[in-house]
Amino acid sequence: MKQITDNVAILVLAVCVLVVSGQGWSAETQAVEARDAIARACALIYQGQFTEAGRLLDTDEGPIDVSAKDMLLGLVGQYEDIQALRLETRSKAFKEQLDALDKLEHGDPNEALDPNAAPDPNEDAELIRMIKTLSVVRNASELATAEQRLALQSNAFVTSTIEKAVERATVHEAEGRWLEAYTECYSWLRAIDPNNQGYKDYIEELLDRVSIDSSFSDSPCETSAARYKGVRKEIFRAAITALNIYYINSIDYAEMASEALKRCKLVVEVVLVRKTDPNDTLEYEVPNGEQAGAWAAGMDVLLDEVKNPSRVFGASKFLRIFEKALDLNKRTAGLPMEIIITQFSSASLATLDPHTTIIWPREIEQFNKAMTNEFSGVGIEISKKDGLLTVASLLPDTPAYKAGLDAGDVIERVDGLETRNMSLHCAVKHITGPKGTEVELTIKRANTNERETITITRDRIIVPSVRGWVRSDTGKWVHVLDPNERIGYARLTSFVSDTARDFENVLDDLEADGLNGLILDLRFNSGGLLSSAVAISDMFIRKGVIVSTRSGPGGFGSDPVPAHARNTHPNFPLVVLVNSSSASASEIVSGALADPVHERAVLVGDRTHGKGSVQSISGARYGAQLKYTMAYYHLPSGQRVNSRASREKLGKKDWGVAPDVQIRLRRDELADLWDVQRDNAVLVQANHDHGKDTRKKHQLKELLKVDPQLALAILVVRAKQIEAGRVVAHLN
Repeated sequence: MKQITDNVAILVLAVCVLVVSGQGWSAETQAVEARDAIARACALIYQGQFTEAGRLLDTDEGPIDVSAKDMLLGLVGQYEDIQALRLETRSKAFKEQLDALDKLEHGDPNEALDPNAAPDPNEDAELIRMIKTLSVVRNASELATAEQRLALQSNAFVTSTIEKAVERATVHEAEGRWLEAYTECYSWLRAIDPNNQGYKDYIEELLDRVSIDSSFSDSPCETSAARYKGVRKEIFRAAITALNIYYINSIDYAEMASEALKRCKLVVEVVLVRKTDPNDTLEYEVPNGEQAGAWAAGMDVLLDEVKNPSRVFGASKFLRIFEKALDLNKRTAGLPMEIIITQFSSASLATLDPHTTIIWPREIEQFNKAMTNEFSGVGIEISKKDGLLTVASLLPDTPAYKAGLDAGDVIERVDGLETRNMSLHCAVKHITGPKGTEVELTIKRANTNERETITITRDRIIVPSVRGWVRSDTGKWVHVLDPNERIGYARLTSFVSDTARDFENVLDDLEADGLNGLILDLRFNSGGLLSSAVAISDMFIRKGVIVSTRSGPGGFGSDPVPAHARNTHPNFPLVVLVNSSSASASEIVSGALADPVHERAVLVGDRTHGKGSVQSISGARYGAQLKYTMAYYHLPSGQRVNSRASREKLGKKDWGVAPDVQIRLRRDELADLWDVQRDNAVLVQANHDHGKDTRKKHQLKELLKVDPQLALAILVVRAKQIEAGRVVAHLN
């Protein structure tokens, strides 16, 4: 009996142990399931599927962290508010364009878009009406639904305006005004119907004519003689020799020769039509009919030789064709040899890729400035406002700031030269110059309209490539978006030698204040130095490959760049903003951080530009340099960053780096964003009269209203914080 009792006791004890053990297992399982439900919802958010995340949270009947669920549902609600606002502004903007179109058709064209604009009696009213109509149609087409777009394209007034634009362009072309044909007609038609291949092909030939025409003309900033200073055939020959050895892909020299000859043949056609500028300083005579005919016939013979070669068409054969073209020019057309050389080279190299080019002697200095963000000047950012050269902003501690220049000042003269008809490029060329030299600026003060002449001594200027979202009154960039949740923000405008160092300083300051998340803005960043991109990526990746460069289509000669654990920053939430203007080094950073191998960042925005190739610069020879493609970028997982040009030829759209959260800004949204960014970037003098200044610094709420990409990036950062167990507040 005792044995039975003991057995029962043991059995009861065992059952109790099982029950207790089962309860513990159940509680732990529930906690895991609760975390899993939040993780699944967050994973959807990191893919831009906010609505789906909301449905999952609402329908999931398993255990869940109620607090985290409520916070995530709050983010979903904010996302829906953002989308609803975008839909509302899109509908409103579309209606505004339709109203403008109606006024253009039935009312005063000068009041259609700007009721305060006074008509200029010297302008062509019909041209004004046509351009405004095409502009409205372009804008409306982007805002329209598919059904609305069809209705717009069949609108009688629209079709009539397009017909008039084509007729006007035909007249312009016949008279040698190819630029006007492009700006007044075909640039608009392409914008209205971007998928029209016929427009694209025609525009390419039209722009070729524009390029050739401008090569003969003086500009306010450069004579044609100065433009071709240092151009020699030996430079091009040396470039072809280098490409034959170092270029990444096999070269189709027959295609290069064919395109070069077609361009050169077009040169004489342009010369015969264009109205020669009597102020041109490059001396040449327009060939007569007999000479032009001999040139065209000779070009046809060379084209036939290329099309039906007697032997393999390699580099040596290509260079012989080049020499024959130069010799033919001497015997027939008699045009400046420098023009034939530059046109032959640009057309032939364009068949390789968009990034392989010769940097001619006159371009070396400007190219070096672009690579370093460093130059000698006065330290101002300038713009063309209402046709006037205007100081947009100052750079702190520069000669301009110390001399008293202020944002809004109009620069009327530079060293006595009128600036009204001066291009920005030309103005920059005149204002910059060797360190220690002087430049005289005649300015009209923004708030008083008083004129003043200021002499400023140029100095070394470094343009910072790391920016915040707004400048403080002292000119320092603010890098904190949300002080309560400690979300940081840094916008990189380029990747130059100092970018990594400056960015690390910003990171250190943010982390010292308790950084809980960072948004890295690479939108409109066209790239720069590979070393800078690698250094910035290395700040967030502890180990593994950052990027590899492969020197051939088969991946031969792979050169992986590893990350280093030392000085890696903490694993706080990281979001990278990208768009179609994020290229080269921007694609390396965004691609590496978001790659499945690392999953260090979430990408928000639009598909990147699709450059995907590595360029090298040859050593200077004859005062020039060759920039050529020598490798392709591959992400840590091995995926190549595809070139847009090459993928479009195949009918593909998988170029560049794709965002995790897809959101593309419309033209009207971009315009509003640029306005706010411009205002927030302005640095003025300490005694600036803000009372008379129409500009103002915009608060974060205003910025987020015009920048839905940034608004979504903040939501992603907050989702990361919630997933990590942090309490976050809801945006108002």
